[in-house]
Amino acid sequence: MSFEHLLPVSGEWKTDVTRWLSEDVPSFDYGGYVVGNDQKTATLWCKQEGVIAGIPFAQEVFDQCKLKVEWLVKEGDYLRPDGKLAVAKLSGPSRNLLLAERTALNLLARGSGIATQSHKTITLARESGYTGLIAGTRKTTPGLRRLEKYCMLVGGCDQHRYDLSSMVMLKDNHIWSTGSITDAVKRARKVCGFSTKIEVECQSEDEANEAIEAGADVIMLDNFTGETIKVAATNIKSKWTGKKQFLLECSGGLTLQNVKSYLTNEIDIYSTSSIHQGVGYVDFSMKIDH
Repeated sequence: MSFEHLLPVSGEWKTDVTRWLSEDVPSFDYGGYVVGNDQKTATLWCKQEGVIAGIPFAQEVFDQCKLKVEWLVKEGDYLRPDGKLAVAKLSGPSRNLLLAERTALNLLARGSGIATQSHKTITLARESGYTGLIAGTRKTTPGLRRLEKYCMLVGGCDQHRYDLSSMVMLKDNHIWSTGSITDAVKRARKVCGFSTKIEVECQSEDEANEAIEAGADVIMLDNFTGETIKVAATNIKSKWTGKKQFLLECSGGLTLQNVKSYLTNEIDIYSTSSIHQGVGYVDFSMKIDH
């Protein structure tokens, strides 16, 4: 199975690429005028260790710029350059190569940074004995959500809900606006039906128990500390074993530094923005062969 099969043959993601290219040359391509249409070859280099991700997006950039590409690595490969590593060979008109260069490199750099951070996090989690899910959040960069969510998956993490239509998540503001957890869950179920999960953010064991009683599918224990999350999770699962089915989620506070001490298998899902928000980039470059 290939990650790129997640993306439809046609769709808005290709229109995104068109917009990104237009953003980079809104009027005149002065550099393109300088180099003209001479046929050239180029090499795409990776210069930093990490998981490569975002190849379908970069490929679409090259396709729209009418370039031929031969990829030398696969999506999701862990690259260990000794100085630098060739990841693709390109050919086409000089001006098209240079037009595609920065947009493609930016997408690969950002996407690979997220995939690498996701890979590091899930690897540490498994080494610590945790068997559940590590998931991203909806705290994505506006305009880049599709790329960022996709690259979490390439890195081995769960993407969590994609948007407000993917799952009902009732947070503190929803509860305060409605009046109670029970009423909020009841209203949500009335419109989302049986096929959509309802998640409720809870600040205490009492709130979690109310949400479970009301029929929530996922209980998020928000901003509990390492020890209190283990106690709360154990108490909640013990109370409802054989009575209700639900998943327990923990949100907030997970980092690469505290993974091994923070995780407990009493929690089914740990959601975190640390795998995609403020993460580093993987360095790529493109050079015309000469």
